[in-house]
Amino acid sequence: MHVAPKLVPIAIKYVRGRSASWLCRQSAFSSTASILCIKLTNVSYHESDIHTSYIVSHVEGSSKDFLVGNGMRDDTKEKAMAGPRPVVLSGPSGAGKSTLLKMLMKEYEGVFGFSVSHTTRDPRHGEENGKDYHYVTREQMTEGIASGEFIENAEFSGNMYGTSKASVQDVQAKNLICILDVDIQGVKNIKKTDLNPIYVSIQPPSMEILEKRLRDRQTETEESLQKRLETARLDIELSKEPGIFDLVIINDNLEEAYGKLKDVLVDEIAKVQEANKS
Repeated sequence: MHVAPKLVPIAIKYVRGRSASWLCRQSAFSSTASILCIKLTNVSYHESDIHTSYIVSHVEGSSKDFLVGNGMRDDTKEKAMAGPRPVVLSGPSGAGKSTLLKMLMKEYEGVFGFSVSHTTRDPRHGEENGKDYHYVTREQMTEGIASGEFIENAEFSGNMYGTSKASVQDVQAKNLICILDVDIQGVKNIKKTDLNPIYVSIQPPSMEILEKRLRDRQTETEESLQKRLETARLDIELSKEPGIFDLVIINDNLEEAYGKLKDVLVDEIAKVQEANKS
């Protein structure tokens, strides 16, 4: 017997459609308000007031039509994943990922978009919910992971982090190249999905240079700095495994590193620019 994944409810709503009634439970992990609708009569679909696509209900006797984690039937979910190939960017903190991404966003305005990750940590000063992260409780995060709503997740310094399927779909729906900034474990988790991204690793020239960059930031305690360096050593070793990344960039010269990053993305950039002209 097929059992539908459990969603984290943030709203339960009774909906009367054109020819059916529905009991709907909204997922906590989608900014587009994807919902789980259970059909109360024998019609097979209903156009939701809070979602632009058709929400397909459970059809009695046909478990394959039951809505899955992000509020979409499997074939609908595949269509939502269509669009520009996402870019998975990985590498240790201090390798230069953020700087390279800022350069990309500045040169190619309207081409790239970030998936907003979820985290259980508290917001830092100046951070905004829904912009920097989606801030959720550990219980919400755990249930979302169990229900299959996350592409990848990891835990660092006692806090959970993850990328939801819905956050990637939100970016792709705008015909943007979705950028996912994840650690090496996140890369391995994404490898198990059908996302089909371009995998790029940004690495420092050496551990000595990486340590200097992190110390120069003056944002870390000695304890947190040592944890980051330990994580970086593991990241660097794992990035050498064949087949993990499409491209590994050693960031010892910023302009050269940026040129290599653009080269591997040139085809996807051209597709988005061409589509935006039409």
